[in-house]
Amino acid sequence: MNLERNLRRTVLPNGLTILTERMEHLRSVAMGVWTKSGSRCEPAETNGISHFVEHMLFKGTRSRSAQHIAREMDSIGGNLDAFTGKETICFNVKSLAEHVPVALDVLADLVLNPVFASADIERERGVILEEIKIDEDNPDVLVHELFTQNFWKDHPLGKPILGTSATVCRMDQEKLFAYHGDRFLGGNMVFSAAGHLDHDRFVQSVAEKFAPLLPGNTQMGEPAPQTSARIILRNKKSLEQVQVCLGVPAPPITDESRYAALILNTVLGGGMSSRLFQTIREERGIAYSIYSDLSPYRDTGTLCIYAGTSSNKALEVVDLILDQFRKLKEEPLSAEELNRAKDQLKGNILMGLESSNSRMANLARQEMYFQQFFTTEEVIERIERVEVAEVQAMAQQLFVTERIAVTLLGRLEGIRLNRKRLVC
Repeated sequence: MNLERNLRRTVLPNGLTILTERMEHLRSVAMGVWTKSGSRCEPAETNGISHFVEHMLFKGTRSRSAQHIAREMDSIGGNLDAFTGKETICFNVKSLAEHVPVALDVLADLVLNPVFASADIERERGVILEEIKIDEDNPDVLVHELFTQNFWKDHPLGKPILGTSATVCRMDQEKLFAYHGDRFLGGNMVFSAAGHLDHDRFVQSVAEKFAPLLPGNTQMGEPAPQTSARIILRNKKSLEQVQVCLGVPAPPITDESRYAALILNTVLGGGMSSRLFQTIREERGIAYSIYSDLSPYRDTGTLCIYAGTSSNKALEVVDLILDQFRKLKEEPLSAEELNRAKDQLKGNILMGLESSNSRMANLARQEMYFQQFFTTEEVIERIERVEVAEVQAMAQQLFVTERIAVTLLGRLEGIRLNRKRLVC
């Protein structure tokens, strides 16, 4: 039990972990069912099946049609949603506290009792194929997808969450039922909720609805992926800009050095005062969008820089990024820049806690990755503890020429890029 944020945790006999945070000032409750299985847990031949199952669970249960589900949620003013990630699938609902019984009933029915009707599978296959085309037509999404596929080459983590046209066309009822039966198990799932609720009464309701959930735990024992520092130049003449994606391996989500990595990322490209934004957009005016992003997973991670620029400026953007890598390795941060990055991170964390949805997600992620809960004070204290030397050491650890991967997508017009240009 965590008194600071009124957190409670209960594990049902079938292994389902229930986490709640009581927020008495709210009139609503945000709930989420999280499955510890995402696109990185898929064999290559069924790449995209996690996302396909996520879509199909909205298409009807043994007692509700898709239209019935939609009307029931609309009738209580509730929001029902879902998403698939590399390491999780989440189904979530938010409703007024007095409508929790209905919202919970719909959520449990949807997760536990899919029918995977053949006609629905065919229809949804078409929807997902269109979703894949949207990503292929969106250059900043496509460049990240190309980067990821080559960065974790031949590993499930590098495969697209949506799957490919070929794998999506091979999905059938038997495969979907097999996946659902194998992954949607008590020991493999977390139910988190935040809002106006009473833990004991809420647990009783969830226990009733999820009694049919079978126990068990799907062990995902694949080895940590090896990264591949490839330089990929993909010509696409229909694009006006060149999309630049440049990245390096970074610490996993539970690594003790994660706070130094967070500060390094914030300083490098985590906002309008970051070095990349100031030098590339504000001083040079050669990109509208420029940022860096940390993507940590359970056993690995990446720090990736993205920019969109004109063809004749693409190599200049790469040079400016490498210039910042060198400076971060060679020159300690000033106390003022370190404190600004810390304050920015603390502000983001505290503002994130203002929504019940983000608190619900925060509960689930901490349970899945850490099996414990860190209070806001503990996290802020860890951020405050990071010293200049740790950030510099992190830069020296991450920014190694031989480990830098780059993907350029767009009208390349004779652009050449080799490893010598990536020396930092």
